[in-house]
Amino acid sequence: MKMTPRVFIVAVVLLLILFSAGTFWAVKNISLPSNSTNSQSTLGSGTYQAQVVAISDEGQIKLGDHEQLYQTMLVKVLEGEYKGQEFSISYGKTQIRSDNTRFNIGEKVYVMIGAGVDGTLRASYTDYDRTTILLILFIAFVLAVLVMGRRKGLGSLVSLAFSMFIILCYIIPHILTGEDPVKVSLIGSGILLGISLYMTYGWNLKTHASVISMVFTLLITGGLSALFVSLAHLNGYGDENALYLIQMSSFQINVQGLLLGGMIIGTLGILDDLVTSQSAAVVEIHGANPALSMRQTFLRAIHIGQDHVAATVNTLVLSYTGASLPLLLVFTLAQGSYHYLINSEMLAEEIVRTLVGSLGLVAAVPISTVMATLIIVGQEKLNKLGEWRTLLGPETSDNAEGHHVH
Repeated sequence: MKMTPRVFIVAVVLLLILFSAGTFWAVKNISLPSNSTNSQSTLGSGTYQAQVVAISDEGQIKLGDHEQLYQTMLVKVLEGEYKGQEFSISYGKTQIRSDNTRFNIGEKVYVMIGAGVDGTLRASYTDYDRTTILLILFIAFVLAVLVMGRRKGLGSLVSLAFSMFIILCYIIPHILTGEDPVKVSLIGSGILLGISLYMTYGWNLKTHASVISMVFTLLITGGLSALFVSLAHLNGYGDENALYLIQMSSFQINVQGLLLGGMIIGTLGILDDLVTSQSAAVVEIHGANPALSMRQTFLRAIHIGQDHVAATVNTLVLSYTGASLPLLLVFTLAQGSYHYLINSEMLAEEIVRTLVGSLGLVAAVPISTVMATLIIVGQEKLNKLGEWRTLLGPETSDNAEGHHVH
């Protein structure tokens, strides 16, 4: 259906209005408040990048009942006020470390430099410099996405960058200034939802169905999260990072709200895959056999969703179990009561997060399938809009054979 001049003008005006509103909101809200934190020290302060220039000593040492290898190294500072100076540091000589880590000349590490009791400068090892390895992994990830996804892969990378921008420049700063984490997370999720999906999948009926489905599913998941966090008397302090956050921030942060906000954002990432897959399944089924009724299309798509949600829930549970594995091992070694372990704040938070997220996934399948079926199979009703139908876009941005582009 060709877009008439009148429809084209309306579309341009709407885009300009949306762009202006978005720009105004971004200028007003997307910023890092200068008074967001008031900590006395900065993480990483006094720490500098250095390079190993010599291994002066290495051997084996016994610390208590534990035997381990150690190294004494000469390092050259590569940055900051001590750039060019050399210091002697040791690894594995005073603290229990992993025997797997051995340093070679030329490798980069991070050292903390400060004055000792006698006033002389001393350096100590803090961590390994992983910048190069992480960069190689990131480049491999980008190339893999571009090769496999092509145009959609590029869209997903742009969407990912935008998501990180919203999280770092809107959600985090506003939570640090004492705003309600739930409100901030919902607004941020709404922005990510509305823009990221359209960046990746384009302006079409399939994306519209996905966005509407995710809105309903997020509302259900958010409600369930608030309900069970309240019923389980979870206060958000199960994560020790919450204690550090309270100590470092000059604003009073609602830690329970922070827990809820994290659940909402985490659910959004999982739902993205499931909901768009269901919408795509409806498009493919309808494209392969347009003669199928709404009920037949729904039943075929729901069968796909049942398999998908089973695999996704299993993945979700295993992911959270893996994150809590050290805690489970500690309790096993200490011969602790698993009944008490389940009721502890740390594990109870993960259980609620996992089960609420799983309930959201289960709800997403029928919601997204119904919504996509109504929009895709019933799109003939949209044709009653006449020339204005073109504003909603085609059925899908894909041009594969079998897809119906209206």
